Order: sequence, then structure tokens, then C-alpha cells
Amino acid sequence: MLNNVKMSNTDFRELSRFIYAETGIKLPPVKKVMLESRLQKRLKALQLHSFDEYCGLVLGKNAPFEERVQMINLVTTNTTHFFREPAHFDFLQAKVLPELVAQQGNRTIRLWSAGCSSGEEPYTLAMMLKEYAEIKTLPDFNIFATDISVQVLQKAITAIYPEEKITDIPLYLRRKYLLKSKDRTNRTVRFSNAIRTKIQFGVLNFMDESYQPPYEFDVIFCRNVLIYFDKEVQQKVICKLCQHLRKGGYFFLGHSESVAGMKVPLEQIRPTVFRKM
Repeated sequence: MLNNVKMSNTDFRELSRFIYAETGIKLPPVKKVMLESRLQKRLKALQLHSFDEYCGLVLGKNAPFEERVQMINLVTTNTTHFFREPAHFDFLQAKVLPELVAQQGNRTIRLWSAGCSSGEEPYTLAMMLKEYAEIKTLPDFNIFATDISVQVLQKAITAIYPEEKITDIPLYLRRKYLLKSKDRTNRTVRFSNAIRTKIQFGVLNFMDESYQPPYEFDVIFCRNVLIYFDKEVQQKVICKLCQHLRKGGYFFLGHSESVAGMKVPLEQIRPTVFRKM
């Protein structure tokens, strides 16, 4: 097949309409080049000669489920890093955890990292709670971490990261919770079992009619995910997430996100930090 096959406007409209219906991610016309570039590898792998052929395959009635998963994996953006937006973790330790311990005694504290990408956020949370438990009283905790992309979830589950990706983790935490590869030509690290066992991973599509997490949560982090959705979808997603947040529980958004003008059961505590009413 030829390299750099061009995507027609018709193909883009059909694909972007399907992606929006399946994931809630809105792709305006300016994203056409991005979509074309990301899907080129699928045309090559499938030995297809045009995006019209690809649309026929992936959008048809009998479209292979695996290919639709592949497409979603390529379309979703998974930009993240450890200790991203650190003020949230400071607030969690200074305000949220002491309050939860005072209210709940020995009950397990449960957090949800919704849109966890390749795992940097839930592993950051796990380290923060582990450290807090050593300094102050903290009952058991667990973290539920979800994403729509099976591909990035697999990276999160393996818990292996290149050494250059961990520079935002303080040195004392690296020494405590990260294990270097014995093969020093392979410059990677892996989180210790003490951290990995505190996190349960699962696939979640925000466009599902309802969510079925394993329990009710005290804290939900849903940061830098809703920016890819339109306002109507954002409101629906927040309301569905809040169905699984206990009354008085905390909800964290990314610093570029807002609930302004939405009908959601949240009151603002500080910028991008909310409590369920």
C-alpha cells in the first residue's frame, strides 16, 4: 500500500461522528490531520489502501470489536506525569485525609482515579497515602483506577516506567517505592508490591449509560479528561461519577476544567476542588 494515505472530509466526518458517539470525544475539523496521522498505522497493519476502506471495516455492522478498540486506543490522548498539579496532593494530605480519618475511624478510605491513563496518577496517590499512614493515623485504603484505553491500562498494570519518566517523584519516594531493573542496560523502574497491591485497575467508557464501580468512594480524581468532551457530555459524566461518591466526598478536576453553568451535585471548596452536596 502507499504511505501517507489522505483522509477525505467525508471519512473524517464519519469517523469523528462514531468516535463522539462511542467515547464523547469531540473532534473538530482542525483535528483531521491528527486523526489521519494516528490511524495511518492501522491502514498499514490491515493492508488497506484508503480510509474509505477503513471506514467500511470499522464502522460496518459486523465491525471487528478488536479493531474498534485499536482505533479508540490511538485516538484517546494519554498525556500525564507523576505529581501532576501538585497542589491537589498537598490539599489531599493537609485537609482531606485528616477529615476522613476523623469522620470514619477505621473504615477503609476509597479513592477513584477516573481517566487514569498509564497509571501515574493512581501511583502518585498510593505513595501519598502510604506516606501519610506512616506519619499519622490512617486506616486501610484502596484506589480504583479506570481508563477507556486497554493499551494504556496494560502499561499501568505492569507498573514499569522508563527512568526519565520518574524525575517528578521526590528522591526519597523513589528510593522507598521503586525498584530498578537488574539489567542496567534496561533503564526502567517498577513500583514495589506494597504500592501495586493498593490499586485495582479496570476499563471504563465515560459514555456508558451507567458505571459499575466496586464500591462507593470518599474521593474521586477526574482530572484533564473532561476537556475533550462538550459541555453536555461533561455534565452527564460528572453526575454519573457523583452517583458513586459519598455525600460530603471530594471531587477533583484538572486546573483547566470547570463546572460553571452545570447542574451537578457539587459545591466548590477551592479552584477545581469540590464536595458532594
